[in-house]
Amino acid sequence: MVRVKICGLTNGEDVSKAVFYGAWAVGFIFYKKSPRYISPSKARKIIEELPPFVTPVGVFVDQSERAVREICGFARLTTVQFHGDETAVYCKRFKDFKIIKAFRINEFFPFETVEQYKVDAYLFDTFKEGENGGTGQAFDWKLINKLKFKKPVILSGGLNAENVAEAMKEVSPFAVDVSSGMEKQPGIKDPRLIRSFMDVVKFNNQ
Repeated sequence: MVRVKICGLTNGEDVSKAVFYGAWAVGFIFYKKSPRYISPSKARKIIEELPPFVTPVGVFVDQSERAVREICGFARLTTVQFHGDETAVYCKRFKDFKIIKAFRINEFFPFETVEQYKVDAYLFDTFKEGENGGTGQAFDWKLINKLKFKKPVILSGGLNAENVAEAMKEVSPFAVDVSSGMEKQPGIKDPRLIRSFMDVVKFNNQ
């Protein structure tokens, strides 16, 4: 069964819709340069209302260990996603968390480096110069569909209701991660797009 992580959430209404339609995880971006940034205080209020079966994920980009720990402690997060150029040594310092490490993929990506990261899951996103995610563009899934990894794979990058079925078939990921493919504008989700995406995933999970 392929699970769904909905990322870049900025308000309680969108989170409620994500949960209602069956999201496995919800992502909150604490990177201030992102148009989907959410403050720790706002995230905490939303996280406190989550049901126990939905995992909140804090998304960070090249932030200090202290900053990450302070935000996670305040917002009550135990799962982190590192979406920048964090090293394997840096990630190792967070043994007390569940860790998702994101890698931005193109045809030149050195896949042999992935296994150096002793984390809980690998997330593969689209490489675009100067951007750390949220590009709305898919990468060539053939770059990873034949590779075997020791950790669960989360597929990200330009996913939407029109292409997620093909992505699931091509990659067979543990989970898919979607943000811009459900949006009216950055940080604001469209309930109809959430529902249509989740319907496609559910149908293809049967």
